[in-house]
Amino acid sequence: MSANPAHDDAAAHASASQHYLHHHDHALPPAVRGRKLLIAFLLTTMMMIAEIVGGLWSGSLALLTDGGHMMVDALALLMAFAGARLALRPADAKRSYGYGRMEVLVGFVNALSQFVLVGWVVYEAFDRLLHPDRILSGMMLVVALVGLVVNVLVLRSLHTHAHDDMNAAGASLHVLGDLLGSVAAVLAALAIQAFGWLWMDPTLSILVAILILASAWRLLRRSAHILLEGVPEGLDSATVEAALRSADPAIRDIHHLHVWQLASGSRMATLHAVVEDPAGGARALRAINQLLLERFEIRHVTVQIDPGPCADHDEHCAHD
Repeated sequence: MSANPAHDDAAAHASASQHYLHHHDHALPPAVRGRKLLIAFLLTTMMMIAEIVGGLWSGSLALLTDGGHMMVDALALLMAFAGARLALRPADAKRSYGYGRMEVLVGFVNALSQFVLVGWVVYEAFDRLLHPDRILSGMMLVVALVGLVVNVLVLRSLHTHAHDDMNAAGASLHVLGDLLGSVAAVLAALAIQAFGWLWMDPTLSILVAILILASAWRLLRRSAHILLEGVPEGLDSATVEAALRSADPAIRDIHHLHVWQLASGSRMATLHAVVEDPAGGARALRAINQLLLERFEIRHVTVQIDPGPCADHDEHCAHD
């Protein structure tokens, strides 16, 4: 044991912080994610232009509607790309954690935009049911099939994002909406060609809107939970606290425990640890960092070692 426990405490905490800064939680590197989002944006923009031209040529309101949908999605992908690029910026004097949370914020905005899109699609669908119009189903089918292929390629590219990556999840949700819209357009074109069922297009559009709404709600809840600094999914604060109390024999109590998530895979924790003997503080700190990393995948940890009663005067320390 070093003769200077305070120095050991600082060294152990600095080591844990460096480990956090140079490690990613099973996620693609931010630069790779940004490149995938840029490719998705370019493909979606090209398909948007094709659908608008095809819709004007064939007189298909379905293709024009899907083209408008893809225009909003292209803007969402551009926002996601900008969020991924901003997330690469280092911390500065005003933002000590950097810009990593931009990914979550963009995912939140993308989820909200889906609610607006769903409302617009449902409105247009009911209008088409009441006022059906002639459609060149052959041209509609060709453009819809091309759109289906493009959306499958884009979705496969984005599907490799980490579970906690709200930015890529929001972008994927928009592309999934395009994919389902293309499937609905293909089925509607076939039904119109074979049976003249003009009502199939708006009916399938409403069904797709309901599916998109469910996914948008899940993404909205997840991203809002992170923005509110809620406990990460799969973790329980009481379980973490109980495990920390037994991490080292020198630990007498754990309090002021806060566990949250900054951005994609960036789990963080702050806590106070009361130790029996001040000389055991460095050992307890190393045990805390190791347990949180190996058992709970928490890599950025700030620990205050209390050698005696907690200095904070509030109800959390009343028992010390």
